[in-house]
Amino acid sequence: MAFDIDIIKAVYGRLGERVAAARNAVGRPLTLTEKILYAHLHQGTPTQPYERVKTYVDFAPDRVAMQDATAQMALLQFMQAGRPRVAVPSTVHCDHLIQAKTGAGADLQTAKDTNREVYDFLASISDKYGIGFWQPGAGIIHQVVLENYAFPGGLMIGTDSHTPNAGGLGMLAIGVGGADAVDVMAGMAWELKFPKVIGVKLTGRISGWTAAKDVILKVAGILTVKGGTGAIIEYFGEGAESLSATGKATICNMGAEVGATTSVFAYDAKMKAYLESTERADVAAEADRVAGHLRADEAVYANPEPYFDQLIEINLSELEPHVNGPFTPDLAWPISKFAQAVRDHHWPAELEVGLIGSCTNSSYEDITRAASVAAQAVSKHLKVRSEFTITPGSELVRYTTERDGLLATFDRMGGVVLANACGPCIGQWARHSDDPYRKNSIITSFNRNFAKRNDGNPNTHAFVASPEIVTAFAIAGDLTFNPITDTLTNELGQEVKLDEPQGVELPLKGFAVEDAGYQAPAEDGSAVSVLVDPLSDRLQLLAEFKPWEGVDLTGLKLLIKAKGKCTTDHISMAGPWLKYRGHLDNISNNMLIGAVNAFNDSTNRVKNQLTGEQGEVPTVQRAYKGAGIGSVVVGDENYGEGSSREHAAMEPRHLGVRAILVKSFARIHETNLKKQGMLALTFADPADYDRVREDDTIDILGLTGFAEGVPLTIVLHHADGATDELKANHTYNQSQIAWFRAGSALNLIAQMSQRKQ
Repeated sequence: MAFDIDIIKAVYGRLGERVAAARNAVGRPLTLTEKILYAHLHQGTPTQPYERVKTYVDFAPDRVAMQDATAQMALLQFMQAGRPRVAVPSTVHCDHLIQAKTGAGADLQTAKDTNREVYDFLASISDKYGIGFWQPGAGIIHQVVLENYAFPGGLMIGTDSHTPNAGGLGMLAIGVGGADAVDVMAGMAWELKFPKVIGVKLTGRISGWTAAKDVILKVAGILTVKGGTGAIIEYFGEGAESLSATGKATICNMGAEVGATTSVFAYDAKMKAYLESTERADVAAEADRVAGHLRADEAVYANPEPYFDQLIEINLSELEPHVNGPFTPDLAWPISKFAQAVRDHHWPAELEVGLIGSCTNSSYEDITRAASVAAQAVSKHLKVRSEFTITPGSELVRYTTERDGLLATFDRMGGVVLANACGPCIGQWARHSDDPYRKNSIITSFNRNFAKRNDGNPNTHAFVASPEIVTAFAIAGDLTFNPITDTLTNELGQEVKLDEPQGVELPLKGFAVEDAGYQAPAEDGSAVSVLVDPLSDRLQLLAEFKPWEGVDLTGLKLLIKAKGKCTTDHISMAGPWLKYRGHLDNISNNMLIGAVNAFNDSTNRVKNQLTGEQGEVPTVQRAYKGAGIGSVVVGDENYGEGSSREHAAMEPRHLGVRAILVKSFARIHETNLKKQGMLALTFADPADYDRVREDDTIDILGLTGFAEGVPLTIVLHHADGATDELKANHTYNQSQIAWFRAGSALNLIAQMSQRKQ
């Protein structure tokens, strides 16, 4: 039986009435996205339409999920909210802190030993506040959510940018910062600007070497890393219904790479089969009763163009396998053109490592298809040319695939099975390399491939493809190999060709597991103590941020003018820094160390205006803070794309940065900045970015009249005595302005809790 079945029944019980009210308010047929959103309004029954991309709306999510790296800060904040228990079902998943080094068993034990105080903290605080706790080794958050919690027509938020994975089961699942999660766990509304809706109509059926992964790799090439910003991507058509539920999840998962708020598929027979296979027949039965509300209205499918802000059509029968990269997930290459691209761009053709699994591609179906290719390395006497690793998504998948002999197949090929965790996908990879800066190529079935993300080497060319394509490339050891057309020379000197992969959507003998790794919380947590050692260098209780002083901000120093791509990885790196995710002051020592300084094209080297010398970014900022001087960070387009980590907002706030001024923001990061009481501003004229000089002192004027829709004034005082005045836009509404004035959104929540007491 499913977790929280009574809550799911309640959602379905009111769904029909709310969808009907929404259709009446909007005055036209509804997309699936609109049905779910209008059915989850915090106010209850819809009474008015909301304008896409303009209107902020309060929603009531059904649940919250947090992974261990982000949960630390989220729950440290929740402790300040004054609530005895979470208001909605919530879970913590220990998947980010396990480093891949030698293999599953040893790596997991090392993680338990190394991170014991963090795991003890998360277990104790979960126990106290009524939160489900998934132990290290249980699996990656998004796979575990898909197997246990996701349900068609639901709305959830998660403190990880790949939360949209649950869209594979027809759920609107949205990545957020920890402060948003705190709001919902504290019983508050969750605010989101009503999104655009991008429709993707899928026709035909995939076959041969093409996989569900290739759908999103193709979409990424069409939309780019920011083409989905402010939008939910809704997939439909007979092609969509032909894809497995886990294939749909892969597509939704990687929607984060185009900046989409989330992605979703309509409820269908494939989802029903997956629910039943994962022992949630009760959820499937309830969904069947309201199935008409778990898909767009038929008029939308009959004539989709008027209902979507953008419409894309992909014929799956014609879709080629794709390889995306390097250095960005939207550089899309059909397999027929990839070899030439490798040659033309002089990318390293020798493949050193192939890695499959992760939250994006670790389903039973993925592993069976990859294993069918791996088996040929043995049967066709092929020597595997590259290192090869497998990361199961959960203990349920790992146990079942081991039972069915699939992991043994990889072992015979020479593969290494890693722990059920994120591992190399997020930089938790102790890669065996003779030179950490050597130019080389790897290929993964992961979701992101930004420079340095996997192994810290800026010269690692990381490519993204389906697990079966990754496996084929690992066997060949050559990125110019095309498994559809090319042959390989085996150890007997024979020319052999790889057969098309064969897969099984769901295990014929059903899923099985001995210990899924779940710990239920205490019925009454009032006597439970939260474990935080005051001398710890990994955990630190939070002090509230100071409220706004009530005056314009003047005399601020430019900290850094970031050039080009500046993701949350550049602002707050992962990898070895993950261990400080629960200690704000310590992790602040990585603030912006990966950003490229526009004035010297270097990373982690900026001018200290107090001394005139160059220094590391956090060191210079601490000097400004020590002198009581605020600062400004200037950035380029789509600033803060990538992971949802709110540390990228909390670190500047903690160290005294007052404003982030950029050409444009990624959605989650802009919200995170607002939640922490920061000023998130954009140049009214993007060309004004070029007017910012290295020695600038900056004033931000208009804050005493800070109002929705009213630009602020920026005055740049240059070292030569000249000044430039420019306008800065913002997207703050009245509630968000209140966050700024109070010092943070959490400060307001705590004040409200105190009033109730």
